Amino acid sequence: MRISMMMVTYGIVFGAMGCSPSSDIASKDASKPNAKYALLSDPANAIAVGEARKTAKTDEAITLVGLIGGSSAPFVDGMAAFTIVDAKVPYCAADESCPTPWDYCCQTDAVKDNIATVQIVDESGKPVLSDARKLLNVKELSTVTVQGTAKRDQQGNLTVLATKLFVSERKK
Repeated sequence: MRISMMMVTYGIVFGAMGCSPSSDIASKDASKPNAKYALLSDPANAIAVGEARKTAKTDEAITLVGLIGGSSAPFVDGMAAFTIVDAKVPYCAADESCPTPWDYCCQTDAVKDNIATVQIVDESGKPVLSDARKLLNVKELSTVTVQGTAKRDQQGNLTVLATKLFVSERKK
C-alpha cells in the first residue's frame, strides 16, 4: 500500500525488478553503508534536491544531496529506495514533540518542489532488493549524497538511479 501511495503521490516509476546477490546485502561494518555502494568522502560537486528538480535531465550523471524524508514512510519496503528532501526545507524541531519530523507535515507545499526518489541499483542497473536502512546504515533525516543517473517521469518528478552513496556524520 505504501509503495503504491508513494508512486501516486510522487509519480515514482521503478524499472524492472531484479535479484541482487546476497553478498551485496551483507556489510562487514554495520555502522557504515555497504562498501559496494559507499563513497569514501562527501563529493564536493553535489547539488541540492530543489536545484536538481529544476535542472536535471533524464540520463544525465548527477550528484545530489538531501535528507531522507518527505513522508511518514520514506523508505520503500523490499528495495534499497527512499525519498530525500532539500535541506533548505525545515522539518519539525525536537521541541515540537512531533513523532515523525521527517514527514514535513507543515511544509507539504515546499516538499513537492524539493523532493526526489533515490533508488540504489547494481552495476547492471537493476534495483537492489534489500532494506536501505540495513544495507546503507541510514534512517529518517540522515543526510545523504548520492551519485547516479537522473530519470524524469512525465510529471517531471526526479528519480536518481544511484550506484554510490555517502552518509554524512550524524549529529549527536
